[in-house]
Amino acid sequence: MSQTDLEIVVDDPTAPEDDSPSVVSSGTVEIVVCLLLLALAVALGLDNWRTGASWDSTGPEPGYFPFYLSVILGGGSVYGLIVALLARRAVSETFVTRAQARRVLAVFVPTLLFCLAMQFLGLYVASFLLIAGFMRLVGKIALWKSLLTAFVFTAIMFVTFDVAFDVIMPKGPLEAAFGR
Repeated sequence: MSQTDLEIVVDDPTAPEDDSPSVVSSGTVEIVVCLLLLALAVALGLDNWRTGASWDSTGPEPGYFPFYLSVILGGGSVYGLIVALLARRAVSETFVTRAQARRVLAVFVPTLLFCLAMQFLGLYVASFLLIAGFMRLVGKIALWKSLLTAFVFTAIMFVTFDVAFDVIMPKGPLEAAFGR
């Protein structure tokens, strides 16, 4: 057996179980994505038609190229929708299981909360909370290591963006208290 035939298998104790029930099938996801892209194409097409999607004496109007790009996107969406509807699968292919969806939501929900918190707390405080929370709750890392890492990373980010490069970042009440 050559070295290239060897396979290294690492057991992940946090991996989702194989017998987890299906949440949604691949066909359903394909249809929903095609419909969303078609809706986006229609919205973009209408807006670009409003701003001008023709050619005048000085050249193309502002919406000319984006309009035709939205027509191409709409055509591709309709094609994908037809293919997805005609491809009746004998066995429903699972797109995501309940255990897999739970793992995705474990990352998505805190990230969404980070975006919301950043509006009120500023980038640095929200980043500190996100990093410390992920390390502690998802990574099961010791609290002091999580807090220290989050603090060091946030401090480096602050020095890099605010001090060294003077980039305007979303500020919150803590930065205002320090006069930044």
